Amino acid sequence: MSKPQVFVTRKLTNEVIAMLETVAHVSVWEGDTPVPRAMLLEEIEQADAVLTMLTERVDEELLRRAKKLRIVANMAVGYDNIDVAACKRRGVTVTNTPDVLTEATADLAFALLLATGRRLTEANRFLLAGEWTSWSPYLMAGQSVYGTTLGIIGMGRIGEAVARRAAGFNMRILYHNRNRKEEAEAKTGARLAGLDELLQESDYVVLLTPLTEETRHLMGGREFALMKKSAVFVNVSRGGTVDEAALYEALVSGQIWAAGLDVFRQEPVPLDHPLLSLPNVVALPHIGSATIQTRDEMARLAADNIVAVLSGKEPLTAL
Repeated sequence: MSKPQVFVTRKLTNEVIAMLETVAHVSVWEGDTPVPRAMLLEEIEQADAVLTMLTERVDEELLRRAKKLRIVANMAVGYDNIDVAACKRRGVTVTNTPDVLTEATADLAFALLLATGRRLTEANRFLLAGEWTSWSPYLMAGQSVYGTTLGIIGMGRIGEAVARRAAGFNMRILYHNRNRKEEAEAKTGARLAGLDELLQESDYVVLLTPLTEETRHLMGGREFALMKKSAVFVNVSRGGTVDEAALYEALVSGQIWAAGLDVFRQEPVPLDHPLLSLPNVVALPHIGSATIQTRDEMARLAADNIVAVLSGKEPLTAL
C-alpha cells in the first residue's frame, strides 16, 4: 500500500518534515510568500493531509477538489481561515495549535501595551531623526502602566497569561468574557465586568477574542467613545474584530490616546493604510507568537496531529 500524501504550505524545519515522512510522502511549498492558490488547489486533490497557515483559505472551493483529505492541521490557535463546518460535513478533521503559543503571545501583548503607553517606538523615531536636542520635562511623556487599570476582552489562555503579567505591575484587572474564570480571578485578582464598564474604567484595553460573526467589529465607534481619553487600546486578536475606520477617528479626534496593533483586517497591511500614518499608533506585522521556540513547538504540534490521524489515532487538538 502506498504512503499517504501530505502537503505543507510553508517551509518548516527538517525535524518537522522528518516527523511527517515517517507516515507519508511530503511535499512542501518552499517560498517565503503564501502558496499560490492555484498550486494549493492542485496539491489538495491528492493530499490526505495538509498543514496550513493563517494565509491559506480552506473553503468550499478547496474542499470540493479534495478527494482524499482527512485532516487540516492549522499552525495557529485561531482558525478563521478554515470553514470548520464544511470540513466536518466531509469528515475532515481540523486541528489547531493552542497552549504552546500562550506565553509568547502574552509577552508580545504586554510588550505592545508598554511600547504604546510609554511611546517607545515614537521616541525611537524621534531620536533617530535627530530631533532630540535637549532635555524637557514632558519630552515624549507617555502614560503610566504600574498601578493602572487593565481591561482584558476575551479571558482565554492568552488573556489569563496577560493578567498574570499585569498582576506583577500591580494593575487592577477587569475582564469581559462569556464565562466567569474563577481560577484566573484567584491567581490575579481579576474581576468579571460588563463590556461597557470595562471600557469606561480601563486605562489599557487589550482585545484577545477569536474572530467570529459575534466578535466581528466588536470594537467600533460606540465602544471607543466609552473609553477614557487617556486610554490605550491594544489588539492582539484578529484585525476583523475592530472597525478600523472607527479606531482611526477615535485616535485622530483624541477620543482615545493611542493604539498598539499586531493585527489588521487586511494582512499584510497596505503602507497607505490610514492607521499607519498616525504617530500614536504602534503597528507590528502579526508577530504575536513569533519566537523561534514557540514557532518550532507550533509546527511540531501540527505535525503530531497529522501523524496521529494518518496512523489511525485520535488527534491531539481537534476542534
